Amino acid sequence: MRFRRCVLPLVVFSLLADGCAKRETPAEEGLRTHTLLIGNQNEPATLDPQIYDAATDYNIIGALFEGLTNYDEKTATAVPGVAERWDISADGLVYTFHLRADARWSNGDRVTARDFAWSFQRFLSPALGNSYAYYLYSIRGAEAFATGKTGDFSGVGVAVVDDLTLRVTLVRPAAYFLGILATTVLPVHRASVEAAGRFDDRASPWARPGKLVGNGAFTLTEWQPNARIVVTKNPFYWGAAQNRLERVIIYPIEKADAEELDFRAGQLHVTFSVPPSKLATYRSTAPEKLRIDPLLQLYLVNFNATKPPLDNPKVRRALALALDRAAIAQSVFAGARLSAPTLVPPNCGGYTGPAGQTEDYAAARALLAEAGYPGGRGLPSLPMQVLDDDKLPRVAEVIQAMWRRELGVRITIEPYDQKTWIQNQQTLSHTLALRGWTTDFPDPIGFLEMFRTGNPSNVFGWSSRAYDALIDQAAVTADRAARFALLRQAEALMLEDAACAPLVFGARTYLIHPAVKNWVSAPLGIHRYQLIELRN
Repeated sequence: MRFRRCVLPLVVFSLLADGCAKRETPAEEGLRTHTLLIGNQNEPATLDPQIYDAATDYNIIGALFEGLTNYDEKTATAVPGVAERWDISADGLVYTFHLRADARWSNGDRVTARDFAWSFQRFLSPALGNSYAYYLYSIRGAEAFATGKTGDFSGVGVAVVDDLTLRVTLVRPAAYFLGILATTVLPVHRASVEAAGRFDDRASPWARPGKLVGNGAFTLTEWQPNARIVVTKNPFYWGAAQNRLERVIIYPIEKADAEELDFRAGQLHVTFSVPPSKLATYRSTAPEKLRIDPLLQLYLVNFNATKPPLDNPKVRRALALALDRAAIAQSVFAGARLSAPTLVPPNCGGYTGPAGQTEDYAAARALLAEAGYPGGRGLPSLPMQVLDDDKLPRVAEVIQAMWRRELGVRITIEPYDQKTWIQNQQTLSHTLALRGWTTDFPDPIGFLEMFRTGNPSNVFGWSSRAYDALIDQAAVTADRAARFALLRQAEALMLEDAACAPLVFGARTYLIHPAVKNWVSAPLGIHRYQLIELRN
């Protein structure tokens, strides 16, 4: 009895002590285990690197696969990836890539030039339906193959010289070609893809845990839909010795308010965004945790030019001129983003755009009257589709108030999840929509090409022969100043016809733990996790 009476208080004391002790947060545990915890806003639609549509998907895909080139995050210039070096012919048409001898797939297989040649073929395959196949149309024969005019890939300018040498031949110089290779033609492991079914089946389950074989710095070890994705350090990656992280856990947290609470509770090291309502607080109380990085990104109003009344350019232009973009930037984004009168953001490869669309309510009212809708009378209520996040519905509400007050135009707001929101615009199943666009490379054509007739990314239903001619002429113009002048004319034409209404330029506003090192401001929003270190 004495023994029991003695021990019992000690047990109770121990339990009480454990209950009162400060528990280690996931973020603190991550510092100890070298595990980076990040928010990524959306559940990925796919982890297939050759069919993804969203930048948030690439934030995961970029950890699992590596192209011939990489991006230097800070400067957005191409740096070596799987290709440790390359040669470019004097006329800028022939690129010879020399691959690393120690490049390996995550199963230990060697990465060869044949892997890349097959990946180019899959990327361009018409049956795969890659929305960005046009990125490679500067390659000889690529457009004919991608559009089904020929089924013979041997006519495409992609040639295997030997296991470690790949030669790519262009039909015209493309200053941005090396950058495109960093985010588009990411290689896929042929045996793994074919083991899961047809190589051009978009629904193939090959890009899943236990099946996905990549060549990036990390491998896919867990995917709990709408909960988390875990990628783990790939020991076969050629740069594994320099990778200071053991794993990255990615959380698809849609609402910035919830994400900010998770950050304060020690659940995250880096958020995807931060609620604009909290910016002032963080600016004054914790500026070391707040980051605002400019992005080569744009938010715009997508007018479906195939649907009445938006098939009338006067209606589109009236709506575009009745927008106070500065008010949107301030009221929704707390001044963290710049108003956008043009399509192409500042600091995009040295390009300067035209004057663009400016606020002019009187002109907007006159145009609407000329279109047959004076004061908005006779114009039906227009539905506007938005991503159901913490920003775009609020942007839509501000626009709704502006158009009703200034033009008598009424809109309804329809929020959707990201996958449906994107698909509806791709199939022109919308009337109005708010759309975001982040370029894959720092060149104005990354924004302007999507308005070309027949372009898979043309989700606007807008077409102009004059515009197409200017874009085509710019594509074969080697002189940089002359090329930019043609692109400027094209952008001015498109904005004058109101193919869309630019709203605000991009910026990534987010929270970051002070222990996250080497996370630099990146104009393309790309971060290579193998360069990140967690250190107090």
